[in-house]
Amino acid sequence: MAKQLAERVITEQLAACVNLLPPVQSIYRWQGRIEYATEIPLLIKTCANRYGALEASLRDGHPYDVPEIVALPLAAGLPAYLDWVRTCTH
Repeated sequence: MAKQLAERVITEQLAACVNLLPPVQSIYRWQGRIEYATEIPLLIKTCANRYGALEASLRDGHPYDVPEIVALPLAAGLPAYLDWVRTCTH
């Protein structure tokens, strides 16, 4: 599922790059129960103005009712890399 989501957001030009991180073991409370899952986190690079469409695509394609989708502020970056991200997502 992780690879399909990554390919989807790249194809839709919602992200410039997606890193599939190593599988992690998650333990969390869901609907009053403790759940255990093996998950593959995705690190997705996009522009702020594409976040809404990216979130909608991820929610539509994700099997969880409430997937973990968070955005972190970018303080700085290599200008050429940031230009590349902008180019890929427009």
